[in-house]
Amino acid sequence: MTDESNDLKESATPAAEEAGANFTERYTEVLSKVNETLDKVDWNQMGRIGKGVGVLVIVIVAQVLIKGVLDTINLLPVVPGLLELLGLVVVGQWSWKNLTTSDKRTAVINKVQGLRKEYLG
Repeated sequence: MTDESNDLKESATPAAEEAGANFTERYTEVLSKVNETLDKVDWNQMGRIGKGVGVLVIVIVAQVLIKGVLDTINLLPVVPGLLELLGLVVVGQWSWKNLTTSDKRTAVINKVQGLRKEYLG
């Protein structure tokens, strides 16, 4: 039995070596193709795309977190009403400060038009 198992090991060894050599050749072939492809990539453009995707992911995560906080606040019975009242007070104060005279209204309109031209063209 030992003679038969040794014969099997000896006959299997060249096939295993050939498979290993074949794998090594294929591996180096694949790596060379990958390197050629990566050399063709414009990495400056990829950096811009990566930054854009990163900003988009951060915005999505921030929106999910904000939604969670707002949903938690809405579960409290008194807080949503107090926040609405606070919003009305802030709008009232801003309106009183910026819209009481025609000069102030004109200044606000000019500022809004300037921002619109700056950002929308």
